[in-house]
Amino acid sequence: MSRIAATEKTRATAHRGDSSNFLENTLPAIASAIEVGADLVEVDVRVTKDGQVILLHDASLLRIWGLDCDAADVDYDRIGQLGAGEERIPLLSEALELFRGSPSTLLIDMDEPSPAEAAAAVVRESGVAVSWCGNLDGMRTIRALDRDARIWLPWNKRVAPPEDLLAELNPEFVNSEYVVLSKDMVEQIHSAGAKVSCWTVDDVESMRWALGLGVDSITSNQLDLLQSAIAEDPEAWASAEAPKALAGDEVLESRKVALELAEWAVGYMHDADRGQVSTKAHPADLVTEVDVAVERYVRETIAARLPGHTVVGEEMGGVAVPGAPCWYLDPVDGTTNYVNHIPWTAFSLALAVDRKPAVAVVADPWRGEIFEAVAGWGARLNGQQLLLAPVGVSPAPLAGTVVATELAGHLPWPGMLELLEQLGERHSIMRIMGSATMTVVGVAAGRGAGAIIGGFSPIDHLAATLIVHEAGGVVLNSEGETDLFPEHGGVLAVRPEYSAELYALWRQVSADAGN
Repeated sequence: MSRIAATEKTRATAHRGDSSNFLENTLPAIASAIEVGADLVEVDVRVTKDGQVILLHDASLLRIWGLDCDAADVDYDRIGQLGAGEERIPLLSEALELFRGSPSTLLIDMDEPSPAEAAAAVVRESGVAVSWCGNLDGMRTIRALDRDARIWLPWNKRVAPPEDLLAELNPEFVNSEYVVLSKDMVEQIHSAGAKVSCWTVDDVESMRWALGLGVDSITSNQLDLLQSAIAEDPEAWASAEAPKALAGDEVLESRKVALELAEWAVGYMHDADRGQVSTKAHPADLVTEVDVAVERYVRETIAARLPGHTVVGEEMGGVAVPGAPCWYLDPVDGTTNYVNHIPWTAFSLALAVDRKPAVAVVADPWRGEIFEAVAGWGARLNGQQLLLAPVGVSPAPLAGTVVATELAGHLPWPGMLELLEQLGERHSIMRIMGSATMTVVGVAAGRGAGAIIGGFSPIDHLAATLIVHEAGGVVLNSEGETDLFPEHGGVLAVRPEYSAELYALWRQVSADAGN
């Protein structure tokens, strides 16, 4: 494959047709996209029970068409009765007719391999040239059926596809969710002789950023906005900020990797010989061979499974790269407890892009407990959802409760002793257990009223703050703002019903201590 010319105009691909103005995957949406000059029109295909290839994104007919069953279980005669007039589910053969003599190209997408053979047969019979994207095995089927097919290779990793995969499929485009792209990755793909497409980009800032990378096609639901961005002076793209997000597939794989690492850490930490114990900053700052071994294993696993991700760890350091996914790791939080055979330690691992947390796990090797959370998806403990239910509020809400904290290293943080005194006056008990991760994450399971940490560290606390937040807890910085990743100061993780009083108390003792 030859190097791609960098001067070609970026193509505008209409996602499911002109879907901002017409119902997706219908003939009017496709016709409108062609009429307004989309370079490509992407549609999704499914196969009905009687073998007809239709345009439909979801496996189910429920979301748009109101029929609670899968298209694969219904004959086309029934499916064709859904909708009204041209606002209906069309056959692929009908859509292909719209492209005869048109400068636009139909891009056929599939999220599973099963429609590939049937769709290819319909295209072959029509004689209309198309492009193909979607499921990797589906693309392999298309390539086996047609050595000249225009294939878009699905790829959602932050590194360029391997040479053997490019050689196998000989794709015209490498097609990625836009958030995984970088200038280097685009240049590497171009150097390998393929073009770069990205999806699904619906805001102008992200469009400009992708255009600035030199991508060759952008898929969008906002076709008019995309065409306007493409027509701009390229200097307008230079200041666009990179998206601070993870691809959907990347989130799923990150959660999978994190859970596997947590399960491994539970077994390893529970049974391993602690080995030689040494010190770091001072005689109370301990590190064991287990700390180092766990961190090394986590780093190796992330490098192999999630290329493009970085790690900042307790034992080996590291630096977060702006705009790139970064894992914050404490292999053994509560090492002093671990050395002294006190079963109150944790494995803590959290993923964030810049200061936006996405995935977290905390593992307790002594109880076999694994806490997890994905931003926006809730929190779980050993697979069971965590949801903090309100408790009855008494005239003295903190009376009879436990509030946890931790030392700043081996010393109290400024205001901590005053906090102990003030809690006592409110008949609330302070606990200092020796693992900041366990102290904070326990709030997510309703263990105590809350936890106050004098100085936030993402290595020690980020996984736990995300889990508490996703469980319905309140997480505040020292200014009283919801903040899972404070830039400075401490952090409060608390059940909602205690948040106002406990934050006021924390603010008072901090002010008295001069913080």
